Amino acid sequence: MEWGNPLLDDHVLSLAGAERPRICFLPTASGDADHYVVRFYRAFAATRCEPSHISLFRRETGVGDPRAHLLAQDVIYVGGGSLVSLLGTWRAHEIDLALHEAWRAGVVLCGGSAGSLCWFSHAISSFHEGAPRRLEGLGFLPWSNAVHYADEPGRRGAFMDAVAYGMPAGFGVGDGAALHFLGTDLAEVVSSKPGARAMYVCADGSGGAVERELPVRFLGEAAAKDAERREPALVGGRALAA
Repeated sequence: MEWGNPLLDDHVLSLAGAERPRICFLPTASGDADHYVVRFYRAFAATRCEPSHISLFRRETGVGDPRAHLLAQDVIYVGGGSLVSLLGTWRAHEIDLALHEAWRAGVVLCGGSAGSLCWFSHAISSFHEGAPRRLEGLGFLPWSNAVHYADEPGRRGAFMDAVAYGMPAGFGVGDGAALHFLGTDLAEVVSSKPGARAMYVCADGSGGAVERELPVRFLGEAAAKDAERREPALVGGRALAA
C-alpha cells in the first residue's frame, strides 16, 4: 500500500471479479501493528469492498474461526515486516494450511514485501535479520523471490549469489512492481509507477547467475485513459459526454 497511490490496491480488487469483494488483511509480519491495520482500512474502504483483518498477536483474533473466515474471502492481503516472524506464527496457528486451502479454492492471495516473499519456495529477506539471507517460504510458487531488489543495498547481490549457489530460479522485484501469477505461472508484471522494474534470475551454468528484464505494464496508463473517457469534452461551449 503506497500512500496516495491506489493503483496496485485497485488492481488487486479488480482481480476478485466481485462487485464488492471481501478482503482480509493479515498484518502478522508487523506483529499486528495498529498503524498498519488503520492504513489497510483507509486503503480498502467499506464503500467499495468488505474489509476485515485477523490479529494473531492479540487476545482476540477479530474473527470467530480464522480458517473459515479466510476461506470465505475473495482476496487475502498480507502485510510487510519480518518474514521469519510471519512464517513461525502462521505455522503455530495453522494459518499456512488455511491459506493453502484458500489458494486451491481460487482466493486471490497477495501482499507486499514479506507479504510477497511468503508465497515462494525460497526468498531473500533481511528485515531485522542483519545481512540478507536465504529463507524457505510456503512453497505455493516453485520459484525464489527478492523484493526491494535494487532499492535496498545488498538485496540484488545476495539474490544472485543464492541462485548461483543452487537456490531455485526466480524473480527480483523493484518497489512499485508486482508479479501476477495464475496458478504457478507468471501471467504478467504490473506496476504502480513508471520505471518500476522486475528481473528473472537464473543460474548461468558456469557457477554464476544471469538476469533477464521482464516487461512491465504500468497501471497508470489505463487509469489515465479511463479518466479521459470520463472527462466531458467541450464542443461549441456545450459539454458532451466523452
